[in-house]
Amino acid sequence: MTTLTQASRQWMSRPDDERFTSLHDMQAHFDAQRARSRETVVSSRGIHAAPDADNKGLLIAGPTGAQYAPTNWAFGQLAQLAEAPAGYLRTLPAPIAADCINYGLQYQRDVSEVGVLLYKNGDSTLRAATGPKYGRIWNADITRALVDQFGDGLTGAFRVPGEFGKAVTVDKRNTTLYAGDRDMFVFLADEQHRIEIPNRRDGKPGTLARGFFLWNSEVGSATFGLSTFLFDYVCCNRMVWGATDVSEVTIRHSAGAPDRYIEQMLPALTEYANGATAPVVQLIANARARRIDNVDEFLAGRFGKRMVSTLKAAHEADEGRPIESVWDAANAVTGYARQIPHQDRRVDLERQAGAMMELAA
Repeated sequence: MTTLTQASRQWMSRPDDERFTSLHDMQAHFDAQRARSRETVVSSRGIHAAPDADNKGLLIAGPTGAQYAPTNWAFGQLAQLAEAPAGYLRTLPAPIAADCINYGLQYQRDVSEVGVLLYKNGDSTLRAATGPKYGRIWNADITRALVDQFGDGLTGAFRVPGEFGKAVTVDKRNTTLYAGDRDMFVFLADEQHRIEIPNRRDGKPGTLARGFFLWNSEVGSATFGLSTFLFDYVCCNRMVWGATDVSEVTIRHSAGAPDRYIEQMLPALTEYANGATAPVVQLIANARARRIDNVDEFLAGRFGKRMVSTLKAAHEADEGRPIESVWDAANAVTGYARQIPHQDRRVDLERQAGAMMELAA
């Protein structure tokens, strides 16, 4: 078992205006945002930076001369295109920073195409400056799919999780629906239809709930991704405790990303949401029943000889007995992963634990 911290990090860092209390509110926000957005491709030679009227910020003009104020994220992307350090540019007076960006775009680099995302809602904003083939998956499309599948995220089977397994009235303090100018993040869970597991721990029966994280960025700050898992409970600060069977898939925002979202991720989410718990129960039962004849050889073949004693010790510490089955081995891996501070390595081990569970299928 492991503890997932992704939702807790969102909970700790998001301001009130990036917290939503239902999927319907989130959809309305993204629908309005998309209606006021326009994406186009321009030449890097056609982009020009100038200080604003107060000389405190920058305005970015395109070939038509219309000016847009860049978001903090878009400014960093422009600085990268101009081959200038964004952190340093932010310390300079606006006229000098504008000259640096203009020099980089006009002379420092070869001419290239830039994909820009523009937004108008009274003010004119530049939200992104990416490559010309950036495969944008719109937050509005993702949220609409979530609403179609789960309703408002408050009253269906999959909803904003409760606290320690008990339902709560969702407000901005405890919500798990987040979105800002860079990205979106959703955490929903089905805590009503829990999966019964005999001999869950120390010979006692227990239950697990299903949950998933989903994230995306329209502006190039993150991939589109889906992570599914089983878990014990979620605490007040949105830490997911006792997680197992973690599975993650991501899609880079390349030219084919929107098509892959439709062809791969949507069906996967639908199958996960509509799937009965019986197959999951059977998978766990099979994993528990599949005995391992030579534990050292089984673990060494997957994680190397140096990891064998570490994984065996992790299982002993959690369960008080040696590894005997594929289920035990998967728990040993996730138990060890829980101690790893680096998320990429931790998620990689959790995926391998999930792959071991598939051996029981």
